[in-house]
Amino acid sequence: MIGAICAGDCVVVKPSEHAPATSALLARLLPKYLDPGAVAVIEGEAATTQLLLDQGFDHAFFTGGPEIGKRVMEGAAKHLTPVTLELGGKSPVIVTKDADLEVAARRIAWTKLLNSGQTCIAPDYVLVEEPVRDELLDLIAADVRKFRDGAHSGLPVVNKRQFERLAGLLDNPGGRVVLGGGVDPATLTIEPTVLLDPAPDSAVMADEIFGPILPVLTVHSLTEAITFVNARPKPLAAYLFTSSRESRERLIAEVSSGGTVINHLAMHCLVPQLPFGGVGTSGMGAYHGEWGFQTFSHRKGVMVKPARPDPRLMYPPYSERSKKILRKLLG
Repeated sequence: MIGAICAGDCVVVKPSEHAPATSALLARLLPKYLDPGAVAVIEGEAATTQLLLDQGFDHAFFTGGPEIGKRVMEGAAKHLTPVTLELGGKSPVIVTKDADLEVAARRIAWTKLLNSGQTCIAPDYVLVEEPVRDELLDLIAADVRKFRDGAHSGLPVVNKRQFERLAGLLDNPGGRVVLGGGVDPATLTIEPTVLLDPAPDSAVMADEIFGPILPVLTVHSLTEAITFVNARPKPLAAYLFTSSRESRERLIAEVSSGGTVINHLAMHCLVPQLPFGGVGTSGMGAYHGEWGFQTFSHRKGVMVKPARPDPRLMYPPYSERSKKILRKLLG
């Protein structure tokens, strides 16, 4: 919204129906503090989104998942409305055997716990080289316990539908539960859960998790990890913990992702000088900072010429002499 306003646009904001309290807050506060003639808030379910798209706006921006993103793109296509889609995805974390494991574990645990794992650039799964796997698991588990300060309750999930989806991911995923695994339907909470080596074709490894569940898979080399990532849809972010410049350069060159962070997670979204967005099924287009201004602008070429001089040789019929001159001037 800020990028669009900076670009001189009027904006219709349609908050997510999955966070009704936040949606109601935006509907109350935005008209109060911003010009209602420039910024409008429309609340509603998915049908409201399609109704808005049918109005033929100059640009549509959507944050969500790939399936809904396809519907948004389909609705926008009726009016040839350009779209920016930020669609999340299974953002991998690769941890090599030469990484600083204490830092890697701390940053993975901290980022995964943010908003109960319900962020589009949360670490979705970890690929760790076998020699350091057990140590990394112990450190992640210890950091989760430390960050939660002894709390034994689960983390809240946004609604019942998402809770049931996440609980279903823990239904026989294969592998071993290293930490957590408990769910509470009464409070819609799920314990921070670490799964070791779930089946690669299990539900927990199929779609974006978007919750406090972290699969950790064993690999034997960086090459194996890169091959694993590249065999799946392109992620919104790819993370690598390593002390090797060669490993860093390999990930940047060989893995296609919306963004890449080395030795941390999610920090790139806080840097306004960097474009933020996806690629492939994780989205299209970019925003943040100047990139948002460009997204919501149209770069229109404008040329102004004087009426005179207006040389006759520019116009037909052309003599051999005028052709020769024009070739030199225009060629």
